[in-house]
Amino acid sequence: MSGFPVCAAAPSDIPYYLNQVLILSKPMSNPFGWFRQLLAVLAIALLSIQLWAAPALATGLYSMPQTASSDTWIVDDASQVSRLNEGKITEALRQLAQETGNEVRFVTIHRLDYGETAQSFADQLLEKWFPTPADQANQTLIVLDDLTNTIGISVGDETANLLPAETAQSVIDETMKVPLLRGNQYNQSFLDATDRLVAVISGEPDPGPPTYDNTVDTDRNFATAEETEEARGSSTILVVVLLIAATAIPMLTYYWYVSAGG
Repeated sequence: MSGFPVCAAAPSDIPYYLNQVLILSKPMSNPFGWFRQLLAVLAIALLSIQLWAAPALATGLYSMPQTASSDTWIVDDASQVSRLNEGKITEALRQLAQETGNEVRFVTIHRLDYGETAQSFADQLLEKWFPTPADQANQTLIVLDDLTNTIGISVGDETANLLPAETAQSVIDETMKVPLLRGNQYNQSFLDATDRLVAVISGEPDPGPPTYDNTVDTDRNFATAEETEEARGSSTILVVVLLIAATAIPMLTYYWYVSAGG
């Protein structure tokens, strides 16, 4: 991104900045006290913009649990699944594991590290939780990034015999995407995926994806990467303008005051 970089204030720096603002905003007895009042207002505005413009922390492998226990079936880091539905999904996946030996897990995240994709994250997380091919053989891991609504799936070799690549791709591209296109219905998305995966992996006929109604409004309600960069550029310009104003206004006012008093 071209232009001036936006430096977000670290949480540890905030008390310092607020202290400086309070010092500047104290009433002054000298004739130039109101200059400092103006600077204090501008400082508060700049600090607010910096905090607002700071990007949300990305989710990396280090943010995930070190291992996937037998009680971990859904890691809802993005907080998109209700507790009631999380309980339903957990029970269905636990029963599937007991009956077939095949385990399915869901992970939701809010923002990926730069250069990461939902698919690469799913592959790496599967390797982290199940380091050897033998450990991975009966595993299925699905990762959803709710910022972009992209989904990745990683399937072990043994499970792939029951869940072919075409079916696995259909699960994330159709079964899960249709509820998302209908208004970010995350709970329905995970419930539908659970039902289909349980049926297929259990050896039952594939129920297929839900019927897609082309009349449904599928307009995006999330920003593309280009739109996100454009928004950052706008905030950068605003910060630069305020910085120039914070420097120029006191100087111009000072010269006016001196000329008027002289």
